Amino acid sequence: MPFITAPDHNGPDVELHYEDVGAGKPVVLIHGWPLSSRSWEGQVPALVEAGYRVITFDRRGFGQSSQSWDGYDYNTFAADLKAVIDTLDLREVTLVGFSMGGGELARYVSTYGTARIAKLVFASAVPPYLWKADDNPDGGVDTDLAQWFHDGLTGDRPAFLHEFLQMFFTAGKPSPVNTPKVSSEQIAYNLDIAQLASPKGTLDCVTAFSTTDFRDDLTKITVPTLVIHGDSDTIVPFEVSGKRTHEAITGSELVVITDAPHGVTVSHKDEWNQHVLAFLAK
Repeated sequence: MPFITAPDHNGPDVELHYEDVGAGKPVVLIHGWPLSSRSWEGQVPALVEAGYRVITFDRRGFGQSSQSWDGYDYNTFAADLKAVIDTLDLREVTLVGFSMGGGELARYVSTYGTARIAKLVFASAVPPYLWKADDNPDGGVDTDLAQWFHDGLTGDRPAFLHEFLQMFFTAGKPSPVNTPKVSSEQIAYNLDIAQLASPKGTLDCVTAFSTTDFRDDLTKITVPTLVIHGDSDTIVPFEVSGKRTHEAITGSELVVITDAPHGVTVSHKDEWNQHVLAFLAK
């Protein structure tokens, strides 16, 4: 099983599990919360078939990577991403960040530049800034929502994750007549992935993606960028994130997928893949 070692200044080095398949220009897929790189199984075959080399890896604390006690912040996540890119000596790489993974894209470019980066894809991603504050009234996370995450994850974590995943795959607010866009088996599969993650890492990542301000990071982006988002995403609403990210990145392209929830890479897999492949081909 392949691993990349990422230095950790607060404890033992972290082993990041990765998979590297296909040949051609490299594409790195960065997964969302609270899942792992397995969440990209609907994208990897399409990208490989289209002639790309595809690298997926598990964020620290998730999937088969080390479950470190600390290091769940975006400076560390960006350093972990750099370890992947440098170790595999990737060049002219496209970075695709889903949900909290979009934060890695912004912080990596802001910190390390774009010498190795060809393109970026912000997919249902958390930038520019989720926390609702005096200087960010359009944020999507307030103290009540943060408390809901905290109480759920420190209480009955499996039950909370199941509720969250129902929302993850529902276009709009879940109700008896508005149900998830995927099967119950798909939700159960994703729940299995989420439950195996580090409980502390799962909790700490909520603070990271909720309170990290990426507005300045986005101003550093100069490479071709695609912003792709579902219009019915209630986890990371388009108006809060995708729309503002598109407006912040000069020359970025925008694709909004109709009637699509947060988990659009599963619920609208083929449509999502077509848009991303078209962007990569330009």
